[in-house]
Amino acid sequence: MFTGIIESIGHISGIRQSGTNTSFDITSPISHELKIDQSLSHNGVCLTIESISGQTHTVTAISETLQKTNLSSWTNGTAVNLERCLPLNGRIDGHWVQGHVDTTASCIEAITKNGSWEYCFSIPSEFASLVIEKGSIAINGTSLTVFDVTSTSFRVAIIPYTYQHTTIHTIVKGSSVNIEFDILGKYILRHLQLKAI
Repeated sequence: MFTGIIESIGHISGIRQSGTNTSFDITSPISHELKIDQSLSHNGVCLTIESISGQTHTVTAISETLQKTNLSSWTNGTAVNLERCLPLNGRIDGHWVQGHVDTTASCIEAITKNGSWEYCFSIPSEFASLVIEKGSIAINGTSLTVFDVTSTSFRVAIIPYTYQHTTIHTIVKGSSVNIEFDILGKYILRHLQLKAI
């Protein structure tokens, strides 16, 4: 379980394919502090640490993960948001994030607003019921508040600290991002769907 508060930024330093799997080497300031078999959020995707060498750790994404996230677009040098799992005595400064990406979204607008930034993302219409005004969402693992919600899009506003300390500054019009919707909303929707049967 994560909170969507990004701890560090890593960079892809190696990519290898084996069958339908892809392994990534990520170099970061926290890699040397990690442990093998530990769960770590990479752009909102929970992946298991397989090996560590100095400032670099290695993870592998299976076919299912590659199909449902933006990991297949990663190349050497790609910046990646990293967050270690929440300790039992930790604070939830963001919101509950599982590291299980629901879908990807496309950035359709990126605006600089004299000290802050605003991004608009389009989402598949089947996920519209999971996005609510002033609700929480994880974009590439970053916990953000949404506004200006429609049936096909939503906006987020970014403060300078988040812009500088996450990979949000790398997002431009056309960028694909990983989206995880609020788990509470998913459970409520599932309950209502089953009740209607």
